[in-house]
Amino acid sequence: MKPSRGGPPDGGYGWVVVTSAFFIMGLTAGVLKNFGLFFLDIQSHFGVPTSTTSWVSSTTIAMFHLGAPAASVLTLQFSQRVAIIVGGLLAALGMSLASLDLSLPWLYLTMGILQGMGISFSWIPANSMVSHYFVRWRPIAYAIASAGESVFAVLFSPFFQWLIEVYGWQGTLLIIGSLQLNLCVCGALMRPLETDEKSTRETRDILDYDITVVPQKKVIFQWSLMRKPEFILYILFAILAAAAFFIPPLFLVPFASSLGIAKYWPAMILSVLALMDLIGRLVCGWIANMRLVRNLQLLTMVVTLLGVVLLLLPISHNYWAILAFSSLYGFLSGCVVAVHVTSIVDIVTLEGFDNGLGFFMLFRSIGGFIGPPSAGWLVDEMKDYSAAFYLSGLCLVLSAVFVALVDYMIQRKAVKKKFQPTLQNVYIKLIILDAIVQRS
Repeated sequence: MKPSRGGPPDGGYGWVVVTSAFFIMGLTAGVLKNFGLFFLDIQSHFGVPTSTTSWVSSTTIAMFHLGAPAASVLTLQFSQRVAIIVGGLLAALGMSLASLDLSLPWLYLTMGILQGMGISFSWIPANSMVSHYFVRWRPIAYAIASAGESVFAVLFSPFFQWLIEVYGWQGTLLIIGSLQLNLCVCGALMRPLETDEKSTRETRDILDYDITVVPQKKVIFQWSLMRKPEFILYILFAILAAAAFFIPPLFLVPFASSLGIAKYWPAMILSVLALMDLIGRLVCGWIANMRLVRNLQLLTMVVTLLGVVLLLLPISHNYWAILAFSSLYGFLSGCVVAVHVTSIVDIVTLEGFDNGLGFFMLFRSIGGFIGPPSAGWLVDEMKDYSAAFYLSGLCLVLSAVFVALVDYMIQRKAVKKKFQPTLQNVYIKLIILDAIVQRS
């Protein structure tokens, strides 16, 4: 079926786009979620401290976020199809070169910078493409596409562990690089909609959650949003939450292994975590859609609970206890993902959403970059993986305080705005009444 010229077809070839996006999410974010499986092997191979090894994943996470503006420019200059194909080539090249095992700084460059940019160039345009093809069915389309991240993370955990035992971590990286070449195939299936300039403009007005089709200057240079105190507080939440968010997946496997649990069982923890993450996204998205509570209220609750779970996780000293806490962590982290981006609309309004998301992604990279190495340094100092989870839990609880403050400030403004017209009406009526009294 050929895409219609009048606007998003809301179906037809759009479901091919959704399927491609599903695989893109899995081959990018699904792979990133399983980096923890390589942690101990890389650390022991190079004989370096935990904090030094952590910089590999930190660099990947940072480049994933920092690459968002560049992905937007590439999409605008060419198309989502070109951006995804370039991303697939970068990701595959990064993993393939990393398998050469030259040095640890070499891994920073390959698994870190190249892989991170490849993920960014593929992941962000894929989300944009789904929004181009759907309006009415966009929530369902997004749900199906984003599910690829969790589904592939579940499947990859035991698969990667088996590959590591058979081919070593270097051979496994080469195989992953080969798998990520399929991103180019997925990108080739992302056929651009044939719309004229006018309909494209109208489509962009309708697609209020499109995060990549806005011009780069809107994302980077609209600094007026930074004058909003509630948005500044939300950025502080983003930094702290990102610092905490990427620590547990990286240290869960080493923590379980330190307790003497066999290799395949820690890998299954990541699979269960990814599955619960998927369930959390669906459940929290449904709750948010029912509007039983405000988005920021819901976010405050789930972030606080997530922090408490991570603070309690180190008390686990057997596999089933770790699995239980990891399941709760996965579910609650999925809940956070379901609402933390859409909450930006409540802060900067719909008109400022695209720019707000751009700032959110850029500043979030700070937390993602410093979080894992900081946790690694604590582990080295305390000789205990529990320190990583304590740091993560404390950061999340503190970040929830900022979300609560943002919600309070927004509600206070809403109350003032609600009563301001009433006071104005009373004032006008008093003036009219005074005029009538004077005439009489």
